[in-house]
Amino acid sequence: MTPTSNFPLYLIPLLPLLAAAFNLLLGRRAGKSTVTLVALGSVAGSMFLTWIAVSRLFSALPAGGVLVDSFFTAPWIKAGDITISASLVLDNLSAVLCLIITGIGLLIHIYSTSYMEHEEQYTRFFGYMNLFMGAMLILVLGDSLPITFIGWEGVGLCSYLLIGFYYEKSAFALAGRKAFVVNRIGDFGLLIAMFLIFTQAGTLKYAALGNHLEALHEPAWWGLPVAYFIGLFVLLGATGKSAQIPLYVWLPDAMAGPTPVSALIHAATMVTAGVYLIARMHVVFELAPVTLAAVAWIGAITALFAATIGLAQRDLKKVLAYSTVSQLGFMFVGVGSWMAGDAGHLGSSNYHAGIMHLMTHAFFKAGLFLGAGSVMHAMSGEGDVWKMGGLRKHLPSTHWTFLIYCLAISGIPPFSGFWSKDAILGGVFHAEWQPSPGAGGLEIFFSHQSGHILYGVLLLAAAFTSFYMFRLYFLVFTGHFRGTHEQEHHLHESPPAMTIVLWILAIGAIFVGFLGVPTSLVEHLPESMHWMGDMLGQWLSPAVHGPIGEDSLAEFGSFAAIATGVSVLSIVAAYVLYGREGKGLAHEPSPRIENPAQAIRNVVAHKYYVDELYDWVIVRPLRFLSYVLWRFVDAFIIDGIVNLSAYVIALFGRLFKYAQNGDVQRYIVGIIAGAALLLVAPAYYTVHEAAKFEVRQNGQEITITAHGGGPMTGKRLRYRVKWEASDTEFSAVQGKPSFTHRYDVTGDKKITVEVTDTRWNSTSSNTQSVMVN
Repeated sequence: MTPTSNFPLYLIPLLPLLAAAFNLLLGRRAGKSTVTLVALGSVAGSMFLTWIAVSRLFSALPAGGVLVDSFFTAPWIKAGDITISASLVLDNLSAVLCLIITGIGLLIHIYSTSYMEHEEQYTRFFGYMNLFMGAMLILVLGDSLPITFIGWEGVGLCSYLLIGFYYEKSAFALAGRKAFVVNRIGDFGLLIAMFLIFTQAGTLKYAALGNHLEALHEPAWWGLPVAYFIGLFVLLGATGKSAQIPLYVWLPDAMAGPTPVSALIHAATMVTAGVYLIARMHVVFELAPVTLAAVAWIGAITALFAATIGLAQRDLKKVLAYSTVSQLGFMFVGVGSWMAGDAGHLGSSNYHAGIMHLMTHAFFKAGLFLGAGSVMHAMSGEGDVWKMGGLRKHLPSTHWTFLIYCLAISGIPPFSGFWSKDAILGGVFHAEWQPSPGAGGLEIFFSHQSGHILYGVLLLAAAFTSFYMFRLYFLVFTGHFRGTHEQEHHLHESPPAMTIVLWILAIGAIFVGFLGVPTSLVEHLPESMHWMGDMLGQWLSPAVHGPIGEDSLAEFGSFAAIATGVSVLSIVAAYVLYGREGKGLAHEPSPRIENPAQAIRNVVAHKYYVDELYDWVIVRPLRFLSYVLWRFVDAFIIDGIVNLSAYVIALFGRLFKYAQNGDVQRYIVGIIAGAALLLVAPAYYTVHEAAKFEVRQNGQEITITAHGGGPMTGKRLRYRVKWEASDTEFSAVQGKPSFTHRYDVTGDKKITVEVTDTRWNSTSSNTQSVMVN
């Protein structure tokens, strides 16, 4: 049983949520200084509580222990068979995410106080930022999928609000709406996964899923286990939030928001939620390893695809945006790289490498975005890299920290990106996914060889990463200034609140990777340093299974040399093309298509026209369908029925108004006529219904039974019948509704029943044809 201990975890997300409520409701009256104090103080308080909780988790609990808490003791949702509590849990996995969210979040909040200093909507900005912090912390601390989903939707809402922060500009508002709509597609997948899990296992708690492995492994459709479909729907949710193919298109447009938003939401925290969820749901994914293969393939394809787009972008933040999409692809490959177990072991994914890259990426990518913000701050908002150049002498702190971030993301040792990216590459090279029973030769081939293929794909993506990052570095910081004289005159380094944050993140980008130094490397160091071996992997092992085996020192050296060599060659190529003043391609490219290479470059610069394709295939048909539903169904049919009803009522109103003229004599005549109608109409209806009859045939003998009247009217009704070809025209009148007659001759006969109401002297008849055999 998992050791647990109580801790007030609810305070960690509650502090920024309370700060958001204060800033959004009372911030304008309180003033900018109070807003700053509340916004930063709440995040600092969350970080302080997180450190206390993690230290207690580390020192006061045995391995695998967790801290638990709840927002309130009563059930949060209770309906039918489902009971969900608003409970939180801090284990080794969520601890890493909480440290990143609160630590990086606090630094970005500090940076924002200077970056947004002159913003009129300063209060609203920090209210949204605090709201995001609270939602993200709920996402990672939730002990069940519904609690996670609350935070999941919360960060989606905050993303919409912060991307469209400058909503006065229609393009920015559209970018926020695009992010919101695209994420809803992924959220639909996550909801379906939740429904399937509860239907099959009867629980939505992460810790309880391991108790229902047999139920989750039962065949569902086409002989495949339920876990297979759950994994794919969870993957759909993760591709939306973590901007993977085919739902990546929202993230590059999200750069419309302020730069700190890009650093916090779209680089360091929110977009990693999909990676976190896959690692958190590892129990389900491991029941159907083919779903992990899908995770890895989508990640690798996205990593390469986005990296190629980054090669030709000219907007500073757009390059970093596609870099984020690409690096998230690396994380997906990390958590999806399944390694078959030895005897007695089920197997494991390379979770620790994916989470490690999530952590290192948070430092260098947040720093890159904030560095870009510092550059744009100096350039009066200009983001075109072809209008920059030579900024290193004007922005020394920004330049040196940006260089550190570029080296880290390029995987140059000993920077942090080297350790995490090498762990992913080594893991995917050895990855194997079990084929399904009765698999064909092609599936068996891909099950065993996909790791090698994906390794090559990622290696190429890593080469492109180094190239476009140093293309960016050389175009922005080296050479001569290519902007206007006015821009050059105002070039200046950013305030200390911004540069200090850049240096702190740079230090993290250098040293945080040492938390993942391979054990095989540490074993050759003095024994006193052996504790450094794969510290992050050891920390995560109680929450997610660690790798079955580890590369030897020779293998590690080989992988490291190949990856580093590829990155160095890409950096050299970037220098040759963009770093030498007046040579290579260090000038603005011509917009004309002069040759096939330029044509390819033009296609890449336009992002392979994927947005245009989505517009033609999805957006325009949906817009046309919406127009048809509006003009035909809504305006013509629904509104037509409503308007017709109103017209008919108005018509009768106009007609009856002439009867309401104040003439009492006419009113009396109307009353008498109405009373007569009320008397005559029921009498006619009674005899009309009573004349209907049922026929029963027994050879040539026919029996008919009229419907008759009710208990009261039936006593005064009189019946007679006319049998065709009989001697008499009508039979004698009788009070009973039943008659019997025997025909001597067969054939089609007409039978007529006549009913008379003796009180009103009203008569009605009914005729039917009967075939006499």
